[in-house]
Amino acid sequence: MNHWLFKSEPDTFSVDDLARARGATTTWDGVRNHQVRNMMRDQMRVGDLGFFYHSSCAVPGIAGVVRVVRAGYPERAALDPKHRYFDPDSDAVNPRWYCVDVRLERSIDPLVTLETLRKHARGALADMLILRRGNRLSVTPVTDEEWHFILSLA
Repeated sequence: MNHWLFKSEPDTFSVDDLARARGATTTWDGVRNHQVRNMMRDQMRVGDLGFFYHSSCAVPGIAGVVRVVRAGYPERAALDPKHRYFDPDSDAVNPRWYCVDVRLERSIDPLVTLETLRKHARGALADMLILRRGNRLSVTPVTDEEWHFILSLA
């Protein structure tokens, strides 16, 4: 099983929004980064777990745990000219963008803040991608060690 960190701005889509979604499940779409697209397409599997991370907000941090319930598949929104994620360079024969479906397993309240994660940046979380300067990826892999350590903080 792989572990991931999924970033979302809570003003756009929060862990509470996911909790209210039908079956507490959503399509994780709108990713427009080739590296993340490749992870979603080639590495994510049904059953993988991820942290739901609130970013670009007053108190960023891990707000929940999600499970991948549908592995990578071509993103339909990229083909729909009326959708905000439309990409005119996408085509159905050779899809450019992929997505996965995730289901909320549980909320984390209080959240594990970015400040708390940074306190461990020289120890257990020394290699965690979210803590690296300049990392702007919306989805990043999380090691087993990082996963279990962060769960111990929750």
